[in-house]
Amino acid sequence: MIRRGVATFTLDTGRCPRWLFDRMVRLGRSMVEVIVAEYGPDEFIERISDPVWFQSLGTVLAFDWNASGLTTILTAALKESIRGMEDRLGLYICGGKGKASLRTPDEITAWGEKLALPEGSVEGLVYNSRMVAKVDSSLIQDGYSIYHHSFFFSGNGLWAVVQQGMNTSSQTARRYHWFSKKATDMVCEPHSGIASQHAGRIGSAFSDRCLNLAAKESGKTRDLSTEMVNTSYAGLMSDMRILRKHSGSLSRMAAVRRGDTEDIFLELRDREFTWHPVADEDFTYNKYLEKILWSVCEQKPENYEKLVAMKGVGAKTVRALSLVSEVIYGAGPSYRDPARYSFAHGGKDATPYPVDTKTYDRSIAFFMNVARKMNVSSEEKNGIIKKILTM
Repeated sequence: MIRRGVATFTLDTGRCPRWLFDRMVRLGRSMVEVIVAEYGPDEFIERISDPVWFQSLGTVLAFDWNASGLTTILTAALKESIRGMEDRLGLYICGGKGKASLRTPDEITAWGEKLALPEGSVEGLVYNSRMVAKVDSSLIQDGYSIYHHSFFFSGNGLWAVVQQGMNTSSQTARRYHWFSKKATDMVCEPHSGIASQHAGRIGSAFSDRCLNLAAKESGKTRDLSTEMVNTSYAGLMSDMRILRKHSGSLSRMAAVRRGDTEDIFLELRDREFTWHPVADEDFTYNKYLEKILWSVCEQKPENYEKLVAMKGVGAKTVRALSLVSEVIYGAGPSYRDPARYSFAHGGKDATPYPVDTKTYDRSIAFFMNVARKMNVSSEEKNGIIKKILTM
């Protein structure tokens, strides 16, 4: 199945009808019980981290496959469906949409205290939840603002995160999936799955392309950013002043190859600089940004993950370091949108890619097995099986 990334959907408005939500809770409860009994809670956590499986589950439970509401309603329904059964299932769901997402660390801590989990284990889960949110809001600068964060974990310590962001300009939502076994490096290719309607030009506020600092290709940028804040605050500010001095005409100058008279300032570091997509970046004096950079330089984080994890470090900070790294020192980051073309199992016309019949058959077989064992009425069971066969 598809193993990396992000899903993009149309942005919904309005509320889920109560009758539909109640039905999803009831069917979800029966389905989760069967999955955990058959495969165990860790298997459920891993499958939740797969965007294709997650999308299929939402469709089976009666939601539109391409609606942003599938993410928020499905996670809310799953959370409600296991309420009071968490200990028996060995499965826990924290967070949700809007304000509920902000309560995720407190909910994880509360479960940790109730389960008497080792202190370090609880702190680790809270840290992972916060880092996931920070990476997708700061390192993946794709024009989508995170508004939903759900943290799933098992009694064995495996965890998965389902996040969603919105882009009000394009009226689309994008979903980000994480799995603990995949996210061995939180700042380099950490996502567990991608399924998307489109990729490429995303029309963010500061660029027409994505700044992807979590991409493998951005390794030099991450290393140099860490090196700069560990070397000298004065030196970093000197480089920032160069950008400020020329920022008004940065896009014009960036389009000129070295050797033309307008490109003289870029020769200060003897680097060829051809083009920078972040042409509209504002590098005028920013007191708050300088305060954050001073604090980071004082604390001297030993690696990029610790730099990103620091209080106050966000999208503006890592973008500033990225631009200095590229323009002054020639270490260009990735502008590859992490999204990939993908619908559930491909299309008969090979769009977005040819049908993966093995994956298709495995998905159908899995849900058919679960559906047959669900403790629901024959009518509902037949309805679910019909949906599975038409996925």
